[in-house]
Amino acid sequence: MKVWIDKEKCTGCELCLGSCPYDAIEIAGQVAVINDRCTGCGACLDVCKKGAILSDREEIKPVDLSGYKGVWVFAEHRDGVMNKGSLELIGCGHELGKALKQELCVVLLSDKTTDLITELSKYGVKKIYFASHKDLKTYQTNAYSNTISGIIEKYKPAIVLFSATLTGRDLAPRIAQKLRVGLTADCTDLTIDSETGDLLQTRPAFGGNVMATIISPRTRPQMATVRPGVMKPVMPSASGKTKKAKIIDCSDQFNKKDIRTKILEVIRERRRYANLQDAKVIIGGGRGIRSEKGVKMLEQLAEAIGGEVAGTRVVVEKGWMPQERQIGQTGLSVSPDLYIACGISGSIQHRAGIQNAGIIVAVNTDEDAPLFDIADYKIVGDIFEIVPALTKALKER
Repeated sequence: MKVWIDKEKCTGCELCLGSCPYDAIEIAGQVAVINDRCTGCGACLDVCKKGAILSDREEIKPVDLSGYKGVWVFAEHRDGVMNKGSLELIGCGHELGKALKQELCVVLLSDKTTDLITELSKYGVKKIYFASHKDLKTYQTNAYSNTISGIIEKYKPAIVLFSATLTGRDLAPRIAQKLRVGLTADCTDLTIDSETGDLLQTRPAFGGNVMATIISPRTRPQMATVRPGVMKPVMPSASGKTKKAKIIDCSDQFNKKDIRTKILEVIRERRRYANLQDAKVIIGGGRGIRSEKGVKMLEQLAEAIGGEVAGTRVVVEKGWMPQERQIGQTGLSVSPDLYIACGISGSIQHRAGIQNAGIIVAVNTDEDAPLFDIADYKIVGDIFEIVPALTKALKER
């Protein structure tokens, strides 16, 4: 969106200066001027009492919000196995549904939906909207986005949530664009405003230095992608009953013309590291590991204990570990049974990424390290003495 100043209307009152979070407005020659820091966010548009701040944004037509009901979760899966992030969203969706007094539903696309429907029914969802076709076996952008957009337009949910996986980050923006609604990406918290009923979507902003809460008060559905690992996954019903969920066949929304490529074969890449968000044990390294040699030391401990290695933002920026290993507000959020932090002081950004860990063990020479405040076990000492000793003890055992 482009923003500019009508110099004939501007009086230089300076009222607009405080409205811009980017300091993109300044006074020059007794009139306001938009500088190159402007992002087009529109925060200044309604501040000017003289109507001197103009933009090319489209006017949003009023929508009857009362016609939109229900909390929906996109059920992501691969090879017939449900994505952990989607199960986390189902747990979150239950809470949002209770607050709104609305139903929790899921939307599912696959070639064979029977087993997945049976599994999803165990998680207390009220309705399962599904589309089944042999060409929906593997995710394809156009087919999935067009099909789900059609289902949403027909049944009008109030909220639609996606896990912020590679698939979710590709799919959700395309659906939002087709529906002409907003999308908040990479959320770490979702709640309902008790007064308005709007979805409060919280996510890191400005490089993780602040947390922004975003709402979509004028359009529906409210859409968000949620960072995997920040919420606890829902547990299936112990009884295994599947009668509660109402099954709604939406296969008519799929158009074979949306399949523009033919997948001949799927080849799984052999990666050096496993998926951190599935790891039961994680060995984390911070600035205190000093170099790539420190990473190798952590890898030896991980091998001995059956875990994975990860790092803080500093470790990734220095090139000691790849980006996919970063834990924290600007990286991954994880929920292992055991997290061993080695040489990590514990900034608030890093702590946000491990808050759902079962047990936290912190090793640091600084007895006042912030991470000790949330650690279950605290070891004050040199990691280059303690980690090798622990590795040796585990191997001998």
